[in-house]
This record gives sequence, structure tokens and C-alpha cells, in this order.
Amino acid sequence: MNNLLEENLKYVDDVLKQAETYEHAVRVLNYDLETICPTGGMSEQGKTIAFLANQAFRLKKDEKFIEAAEFLYQQRDSLGEFDRTLAELLHRERQKTKNLTPDEEHRLEQVYNKAYEDWLEAKKVSDYSVFLPSLQAVRDANLREVELREQPLPNVYDNLLDDYERGMRSEKLDEIFTKCLERLTPLLDRITHSKKRIRTDFLHRLVSDEQQREMAEFLLGTIGFDFKRGAFTTTEHPFTDGLARDDARVTTHYYPADFASSMYSIIHEGGHALFEQLQPAENFDHHIQMEKTMGQHESVSRFYEKRIGRSEAFVHLIYPDVKRIFPEAMYDVSERELYEALNVVEPSLIRTEADEFTYTLHIIIRYELEKRIVAGEADLTRLPETWADMYEKYLGVRPSNDREGVLQDVHWASGFGYFPTYALGNMYNAMYYNKMAEDMDIDETVANGDFEKINGWMAEHVFKKADRLAPGEWIRDITGRELTPDDFLDYLENKYTELYEL
Repeated sequence: MNNLLEENLKYVDDVLKQAETYEHAVRVLNYDLETICPTGGMSEQGKTIAFLANQAFRLKKDEKFIEAAEFLYQQRDSLGEFDRTLAELLHRERQKTKNLTPDEEHRLEQVYNKAYEDWLEAKKVSDYSVFLPSLQAVRDANLREVELREQPLPNVYDNLLDDYERGMRSEKLDEIFTKCLERLTPLLDRITHSKKRIRTDFLHRLVSDEQQREMAEFLLGTIGFDFKRGAFTTTEHPFTDGLARDDARVTTHYYPADFASSMYSIIHEGGHALFEQLQPAENFDHHIQMEKTMGQHESVSRFYEKRIGRSEAFVHLIYPDVKRIFPEAMYDVSERELYEALNVVEPSLIRTEADEFTYTLHIIIRYELEKRIVAGEADLTRLPETWADMYEKYLGVRPSNDREGVLQDVHWASGFGYFPTYALGNMYNAMYYNKMAEDMDIDETVANGDFEKINGWMAEHVFKKADRLAPGEWIRDITGRELTPDDFLDYLENKYTELYEL
């Protein structure tokens, strides 16, 4: 590496370290905002978050930094793999923000912070009209950001989708979701008309918050979460945040009459945290630790939550402890009854509580609505009714209020394009689950509680290159195949045909 290249690389490194200090503070304050910040303090805290985020943005808008970053991009073939990834990342960011001034970035950041406050209040009082002005402002902010891009994609929604899942396009998603509907809809009809009845009464017996906290800690420990480099607490809408190299925070929500909800939200968020905790240390050294896409991340969280967490092998592993921690709820429940109840198929209203089989339909509804909102084809004033109509069409259920309908998810407070990544995550992990099965007996490994072996395979095959490869290249690197929904759909058909004795 020549001296000029080294000088520019060092300059970029120094500036990014400064920017990451601000960004670290933003993440800490966001975590506080969504967990213990009093509602009266949210507005002021949101202003502080917007200010700090803007300071990081201004550092990257400095002309000297831009010149250095572009020089690295031009010379990227002379860089090592990690630095080349960084150069390409900075170039993509530059294409998106070249025409976005620091003042306008600050204004947009305030839009999203205000939207989160309004969503929280709207959900609390179950009144969509409280959130409507902010939803309109978020849509306009997203459109403005796309308008300012140096080379936006022709389809406006694809620009937003690409922010969350690099390289994915709505045309491809349309094909994938059409296949899902073709295979899942007739099977759902067979399941709902099956004579098999699954017992679920015990899932709604009352348990205390303290019991659920103990269960959350047990489950995190079981899957290998490192408590020296992470923590957990509660929030309205569970999430995970990788605050720093050695600080991955997870959250859950306790429902007194639904202990399975917190169990599986903590496994889901714990999967996200493992991705953060077990990624290569070089990612942090080269400033690419946030380069994972949401589809990659959701594939991991849902791998632990669904493919592992709801398997017979995992239920066998945790059954004694579920009985120990929830004795009032589990005193008359067999292991098989617990397994079946945790996998019951029931078309429902709430995405985060949806069963594994119908979950994809929840995502398709949101995906179709997002496209229409961004394209200006949806009447936002009537969105609750449109939402309800689509739930009736796809799932045969209809929300009776805004809280269990259009206000249930926080995602639209920060923009559009995220939801499809949940479904893509299921498809990615179905493919690499089958690849893992070539190297080990997964059920036996899980039943023995050997998550060191599971996590070791994940670290080597799934986590290792996630920040350096776009999702299409990444899944091909792991499995040798192109992305397909078939592995996931085959899995659902096999599992639920057996469970419902079809």
C-alpha cells in the first residue's frame, strides 16, 4: 500500500472514530427513549438525539473526508477485503446523501423522532388520528430523501427497500410472495378444517413479571447470550440494539396472560444479539459492523426463535425449566402438549404474536400497503379500514380497534421498506438450516443444549461474511444456491402436515 493510500485511510479512520462516538451516544439515548424515558421527557430527548446524529452526519459531509473516502473507493482494488468493503460502503452512502444538507438531515431526523412519540401516544389511546399527521410527514420525508439521491432507482419503493435489503427489488418480492400465497393459502384452509384440536388453555394462565424475567434470563443463557457483553430489559415493542463492540442490548414485553409471548420475543431478540456478539472483531476495526442487512439479521433472529426455538428438540430441552419457573401454568401440561401449543396455527391480528405458518401473510399485507403508500395510491385517512379489509381477505380476521390493527407496529414511524425483510429472513434461514443439517444432527445437538456447537457453525458460515457480502452473494456463499422460498415452504408443509395429521 502506497503512502498516499495509507494517509487517506488513516484520515477516514480518524473521522469515523469521531462520528461513531456521536452515533454511540445516539444509540444509548434511543435505547433509553424506548425503555425507561418518561413520556414527558421524550420530546427533549428526541431533540438531543437529532442533534447528536446531525453532528456525526456533518463530520461525514466535510469536503476533506469526502475526498479521502472517494479516493479510497477509486483505489479499492489496492485495499484489503475489510477496507475495500468500507470504501464501497462510504461510496454508497455518498450517493444517497450527496445532495442532503446537514440542516435538512437534522429536520428529517426530527420528523422521525416526533413520529415515534406520536405512534406511542396513538397506540396507547388506540386512535390512529393521533399518528396520521406524523405518518404523512414520514412518507414525505422518505420521498424527499429518495429525491435527493444522486442516482435513485426508477421505482421509488425499491430505493427504500434497498436501504434495508441491499440488491432486493419489489419485482423479485412480487414473485416470491405470489409463490407463498399459492402454496400457503390452500394448506391454511386444510389446517383450519382439520379435526386435530390442539390444547392452548394453559398458555393464558397468569404468571408474574418476575417469573417472566427469570424465564427470559434462562432462555438467553441457554442460547449462549453473553451477559458480560449484553443486557436486557422491557419495552413497548421489543427490539435489539448493538450499542458498541461489547454492548448488545435486548428487550422484551411481559403479558400476564401470555407467557409464551415474552419467551419467544426474548429468543428472537437474543438471536439478533448473538449476531452482534459473534461477528468478527475486524468489523469494528474497519467500521463495517453495521453493514448487515435487516434480512440477514432477521434470518438469524427467526432462526433461533422459530427453527430452533419451536422445534421438538428445543421444547424437550427447556420443558423441565418451563415447569419449574411457571408451576401455576404448567402443572398439568405434558411436553407434547407444550410443543403443539407453541406451534398452533390460528389466524390472528397481531404480527409479533403470529404463528410461524401465518406470519408470512402478515408481512404480505404490510408489503402491499407500503408500496401503495409510497406510490401515493393509498388514502392515508382511510388506512385503518384498508388494513382491516386486507386482514379479512388474507387471514379471515378483522381488528376491532386501531391498537390491534394499523397501530400495532412501530416501523412506519421511521419509514418504509423494512417489513419484507422478516419474510426474507425466514427464507434465508431455511436454506442455511438445510446446509447446517449436512454437518450435524441439529435436533440432537439442540436437545443436548450444545449451543456452543450451533453458534460456532453460525459464526463461521453465517456471521463471518455478512458485513462484507450483499445478501444475494452471502446466501450463495453459505449454501451454493440462489435465494428461493422453496426450502421455507417445504419446511412449513412438512411440519404442519404432520402436526395437524393432514
